[in-house]
Amino acid sequence: MLHVAAEMFPFVKTGGLADVVAALPAALQEAGVDARVLLPGYPAVLAALVKSRKVFEGSGLYGAARVTLRHGTLRGSEVPAYVIDAPYLYARDGGPYQDETGREWRDNLQRFALLGWFGAHLAAGDIDGRWQPQILHAHDWHAGLASLILRLHPARTTRSVFTIHNLAYQGRFPLGDFPLLGLPSHCLDGLDGMEFHGDVSFMKAGLIGADAITTVSPTYAREIPTAEFGCGLEGVLRSRTRDLHGILNGVDPGVWNPANDKHLAANYDVAQLDGKSRCKALLQQQMGLTVRSDAPLFAVVSRLSQQKGLDLLLEALPTLIASGGQLVLLGSGDAALESAFREVARAHPAAIAVQLGYDEPLAHRIVAGADAIVLPSRFEPCGLTQLYGLRYGTVPIVRRVGGLADTVDAAVGFVFLEPESTLTAVLQQAIDAFREPALWQARMRAGMRRDHGWSSAASHYVTLYQTLLQAAASPS
Repeated sequence: MLHVAAEMFPFVKTGGLADVVAALPAALQEAGVDARVLLPGYPAVLAALVKSRKVFEGSGLYGAARVTLRHGTLRGSEVPAYVIDAPYLYARDGGPYQDETGREWRDNLQRFALLGWFGAHLAAGDIDGRWQPQILHAHDWHAGLASLILRLHPARTTRSVFTIHNLAYQGRFPLGDFPLLGLPSHCLDGLDGMEFHGDVSFMKAGLIGADAITTVSPTYAREIPTAEFGCGLEGVLRSRTRDLHGILNGVDPGVWNPANDKHLAANYDVAQLDGKSRCKALLQQQMGLTVRSDAPLFAVVSRLSQQKGLDLLLEALPTLIASGGQLVLLGSGDAALESAFREVARAHPAAIAVQLGYDEPLAHRIVAGADAIVLPSRFEPCGLTQLYGLRYGTVPIVRRVGGLADTVDAAVGFVFLEPESTLTAVLQQAIDAFREPALWQARMRAGMRRDHGWSSAASHYVTLYQTLLQAAASPS
């Protein structure tokens, strides 16, 4: 089966999508599935490609003068990979979606239409004569077109799955750019078309094209067909309720494991927690905070956005500081939030530390060194940070939405419902609980004992794939 995605850790990462695409195909391989990935040929991806063979060469696809598809392996990964080598579209500085100033690439429609085109035609057996998948698994809006193009293929036998990692990011482009896609006009209009409020939506293309739709947690699957969480696509999702499934993400134990994490100054596990105290002291020292074992240290590793509820955390910081707490934040995003957190850190340098941007080793050290990790999200498809926290004995403080509701309860963390009124109160509850070490350690150990590996998710996906193939083989 073929996974089509725009990111894969450690080669290119802007969020949890990359972690999933790195871990899920590997877990499926362990379950006996021939799983492969298709990725855009960003410079870092091409640099990691080894032992490759050329399976396609062409020109003129979505404005690219030269396009080559290569199949090989990526250094450090055992999952076979197809990589689209299209320098005009992918060989550039900046991020996968934005330039170095944070502006969206103007040709993102063409860049990810090419990804979808290759995904669909690989799945249909048109490109690589040595291999054809039975299942096309497209991830998020960047790969949404793959599902729709495959559905249009006159000889398709491959079934398709489309996974929503975050419905709020929809891949919307001007309606006037639709002809660039080379699709028939009937793909545009109506509930079953790509048009969405006067734009073209790649997310909607995935929703209308796929045989099955998954989200990354059961609760989020129940939320998104509603007006509150549907981001305008709730009507489309309600029309496909029978095909919508929630499968909870997991954590890759080869990457996130406090017992052998190479980024940590001291390792530890559920039976022996001493190393965590060492990690805390070194994190406080590194970030310029007062080194105090008795100060509850809260962490945020996140995009800075309204979705993540971090404006609510800003409002709660006076209580946290007055109660002797500390905060270390790693992330970037909304300029106003970045500025506000920087100002608080300047005003309280012994208690608040902020580093803008993303640093993978530092993220591991923060999760290991903090006492608690805060996720006050207004909505959260799954969330991986709270799972990392549980694995590292770092108590999660979460709002009861999406995957946060599916993974955190009172036995392992602190949960609140209304974002506007109770974050300050629940932070105070956590600070009070921290003052009782035996109870706090009981929460830590309970979280560390929970199994959030990928084997369960892989099993659910295998069942879904088998169901789709059995339905396709049955007489209509």
